[in-house]
Amino acid sequence: MKRRLIWISLLFALCAETSADAAFPELRPITPDDSILVVSPHPDDESLCCGGIIHSARTVGAKVAIVWVTLGDGFKWDAMVVEKTVRPRAGSYIDLAHARQSEARAAAAILNVDADSLFFLGYPDRGVLRLLFDYYHPNTPWRSRFTGANSVVYEDAVDPGAEYDGEDLVRDFTSVVERVKPTLVLAASPQDTHPDHRGSGILAWRVMTARGEHDRVRYWIVHGGHGWPKPRAYRPELAQTVAPRGLGMRWEQFALDREAAKVKLAAVQAHRTQTKVMGRVMESYVRSIELFSRTPVPPRSVCTHPEPCEFENGSLMEESGL
Repeated sequence: MKRRLIWISLLFALCAETSADAAFPELRPITPDDSILVVSPHPDDESLCCGGIIHSARTVGAKVAIVWVTLGDGFKWDAMVVEKTVRPRAGSYIDLAHARQSEARAAAAILNVDADSLFFLGYPDRGVLRLLFDYYHPNTPWRSRFTGANSVVYEDAVDPGAEYDGEDLVRDFTSVVERVKPTLVLAASPQDTHPDHRGSGILAWRVMTARGEHDRVRYWIVHGGHGWPKPRAYRPELAQTVAPRGLGMRWEQFALDREAAKVKLAAVQAHRTQTKVMGRVMESYVRSIELFSRTPVPPRSVCTHPEPCEFENGSLMEESGL
């Protein structure tokens, strides 16, 4: 009897896992004619959300470009590790940004993305959402409390010297879209709990809607709710689950074969400043599928509006520039 119950439990578990995979329709096939733009709020998000699909797209000959909205220059824990100090100075955060930019380039090389298809906007970590709502075209631009800057200070950014305001941010992002001419845009959902992710998703949604191309955008979530994804470990044989914050969205799956998962893991691990702090968490995004939604938020969500939409206390991940 006990053995029979064990077999029944295993059967239910197998059926549950199979039904979880089958619950999602497939994302449309990627073809050599595609031009994909990945909108990454910080260096490492491009690998966490989309490393598998980037690798697969490059394998079939599609074009891939990545635009980083910030350089993650506001994560105190990272700055402490890089500078080996408990009180990072403004220059420490600039140094951190340069380190993370180098890691982003290394990850992109692993994913076989051409160097001339990498775009860094250089806007302030922890400031993207505020720029789009409270600092859209102000007399006084946003000033980063980490770097002390109120304009783009990175020389190889798309527009060095651009003020930290929403108007400049939209202009610079639009210039990248016009250059890439994407057939598919992969952007953070405004439902993501990190404000930079939320803001980056709103940015992509606004610009692509204004162009009449909102149907080309698919949305992903990295900060999806407390304890997600589970388990916190490298488990590429498991299917990714819908984040608690993503319930009610129209999800599609993109399957990763063994090689894609291996390459994705290598790209994630290239972000060494981040993996030193939260490596196991980051590796838990390498699963057998990646999930993308046709809708930016669930029905009745307020996350595309200025009002706060966070449901829980922030975690280290949400403070991280991840």
